[in-house]
Amino acid sequence: MIEELKTFITVVEVKNFTKAADQLNLSQPSVSNHIKNLENYFGVTLINRSVKQKSIFITERGYILYKKAKEIITLLETTYMEIQNKSNSIKGSIKVGASLTIGEYVIPDFLAYFTKKYPDIDIEVVIENTAVICNGLKDMILDVGLIEGTSSSSSFEQEYFSRDEMVLALPYYNNITQEKFSLNKLQNQRWIAREEGSGTREFLNMFLGVNEITPQNIMILGSNYAVKEAVKNNLGITIISKLVAAEAVKNKEICTIDLGENYIRHFSYILPKHITKSKATKIFLEELKEYSRM
Repeated sequence: MIEELKTFITVVEVKNFTKAADQLNLSQPSVSNHIKNLENYFGVTLINRSVKQKSIFITERGYILYKKAKEIITLLETTYMEIQNKSNSIKGSIKVGASLTIGEYVIPDFLAYFTKKYPDIDIEVVIENTAVICNGLKDMILDVGLIEGTSSSSSFEQEYFSRDEMVLALPYYNNITQEKFSLNKLQNQRWIAREEGSGTREFLNMFLGVNEITPQNIMILGSNYAVKEAVKNNLGITIISKLVAAEAVKNKEICTIDLGENYIRHFSYILPKHITKSKATKIFLEELKEYSRM
């Protein structure tokens, strides 16, 4: 039953029998038999197959089993590690979802530190906006989410591990900061923004709303780097993380204005509630918090 559950998890995640067979080093008939055994055991259809379209569709009951199977496999792996007492040789795998600021400007340095210390833990990082990461956790596709700010869902366990400051970013040579700066100078300007669902976009929306600022227009770009480059090339102004802006400020490509305590945000990790964390996940989170305090 355990091997069948592992096969089922892989099929759901890659949504293809052939790819699942390759990943598991099994024949395709073996994968099909594993799924059929589970369907016979539970007496329900878990996967619908479309011969014409050569695609598969996971049923509602299939997704219920998928989530429970992930919990079962994690619990078994954690139990095995505890019984074997392999604290000095921790193995496992973690799939981490990181929002763009964290994924681009925090995680790379941490992973260099972490993988050197725990070389037998395999880590896959998916960099997406906060909304996509939350959905990935709900669907049990991700083990851990690293996001900016606070999740609006009560179904997650959440803890802060670091903090960040949002700043107003402008081209280095601009008319706004000449003489005395005032918020009124920001009226009818071109703004650069991240897409809706981004933690950075939430702060931009808040800044515009609280200060009753009406943009001339808004250009939406899909990454922090693209936003920073747009400001650098005089395409507009934005609200951005101080981490993202730091190098460009140092190189005198853009300038920034601090916005005060209301624009301090926290980086958090989130996990589904009532889920047994694997040993690898526990170590990852402990090391992340410790590294952030250095």
